[in-house]
Amino acid sequence: MAESLHKNSEFQNVYKNGKSRANKYLVMYVIKNDLGIDRLGISVSKKVGNSVVRHRIARLFRESFRLSLEKFHSGWDIVVVARQAAKGKSFYDINSAFLQLAEQHDLIKNEKNIH
Repeated sequence: MAESLHKNSEFQNVYKNGKSRANKYLVMYVIKNDLGIDRLGISVSKKVGNSVVRHRIARLFRESFRLSLEKFHSGWDIVVVARQAAKGKSFYDINSAFLQLAEQHDLIKNEKNIH
């Protein structure tokens, strides 16, 4: 199960106390929460593009997270910050960048444990 991060204070907590990793398309911040569920926050700056572009990128991140949710360990707050390079990229590019950083943060369950 997953929810979204909404409050500025929730985002700030992840930024200040979480760990970050980055690649060409995004920066991912993660911190353990005590809720037993994963929560995703998405930040796309106006520098990336107009509202249509920003919302498309946010939808791609949200869909990537939704499709891979069963692979994730539970109990994490995740904030994804889109970079300008993400503008105009395909779902495949965004998804692979998202999963790459999730693996670097050890958010993905070991394949042997998935049934």
